[in-house]
Amino acid sequence: MSDELTSGEWGRLLDTGVLVGSGGGFALAEPEQVRDRLADHDAVEEATREDTDRQDPDESLLADFELPEVEPVSWSVYDKTAGGFALLLFTGYWSTDIRDAVASMENTAVDSLLGSVPFYLVILILAIATGLYSTALRLSLVDQNKLQQYRDRMQTLRDYRQRAKERGDDQALERLQEKQREAASDQLGMMKLQFRSTAWIMLLTIPIFLWLRWKVRGGHLGTDETGLVVPLAGEVSWQQALVGPMATWIVWYFACATASRQVIRKLAEWWTERRRNSAGQ
Repeated sequence: MSDELTSGEWGRLLDTGVLVGSGGGFALAEPEQVRDRLADHDAVEEATREDTDRQDPDESLLADFELPEVEPVSWSVYDKTAGGFALLLFTGYWSTDIRDAVASMENTAVDSLLGSVPFYLVILILAIATGLYSTALRLSLVDQNKLQQYRDRMQTLRDYRQRAKERGDDQALERLQEKQREAASDQLGMMKLQFRSTAWIMLLTIPIFLWLRWKVRGGHLGTDETGLVVPLAGEVSWQQALVGPMATWIVWYFACATASRQVIRKLAEWWTERRRNSAGQ
C-alpha cells in the first residue's frame, strides 16, 4: 500500500489521527469504524445503481419538457372576404372581361392623378406605393409575438430531439415524435398568421398589375410612350422581352418594387427600434 500513497498523504493521515504508530509501521486507529464507513459507502453506491437501472431512460430528459401554449389563429370575416376577392381578381390574368373591367375603373383614378406623368415614373410611383402598403400591412396584421411563440415551440422540440439523439435515448425520441405529430398544426398556424397580410396585399397589388398589363398590351399608351432606355440593352420597347421571357414593363416594375420595399423595410425597422429604445429609457 505504501506505493499507492504519497508522502504528503501519509502525513495527513497521521495528522488527522486515522493512522497511529504500531511497532515498526502504522495501523488504523479505529479499524472497525473505517470498515463500517466503507460498507455504508458500498451500500449507497449499489442502491444508486439499482435506482438508475429501474429508472425510465427518458424520465430525466423529459422531466421538465413542456411546449409553450399558443392561442389558435383565426381569420376575421374581413380577412376571409379580402382573400376571396383577391382570388377572384387573380383570375383576371386569364379572363379578359375581369381584367378590362378592373383596369378601366382603375385607369380613371390613375389618369386623374398621374395623367401627365411619364409612364416609367408612373410605374415607379405605383411600385413605391406597393412597398409602403405592403410593409404597413405586414407590421399591423402579422402578430410577431404569436409568430415567435410558434417558433419557440418548434425550437424546443428540436432541442430535445438533439439531446435525445446525443444520449441515444430511443424511448425519449419516440415520445418526442408523438409530441411533434401533436404540434403539426403549428405549421398551419404560422401560415395563417403570415398569409393574413398576404391576402390584403394581393387585394391591392393585383389590380395594379392588371392595369399595367392592360395599359401596355392593350395599346392604351400614348404615342410618345414607346419604351425605356436600359443600360447595356439600350432603348427597348415596353413589350420587348428584356430578361428571359419577361417584358420590359414587368422587369421595371419588379426592380422598382424590390428596391423600394427594401428601403421602406429598413426605415420601418429603424423606426421600430428607435421607438422601442425610447420606451425602454
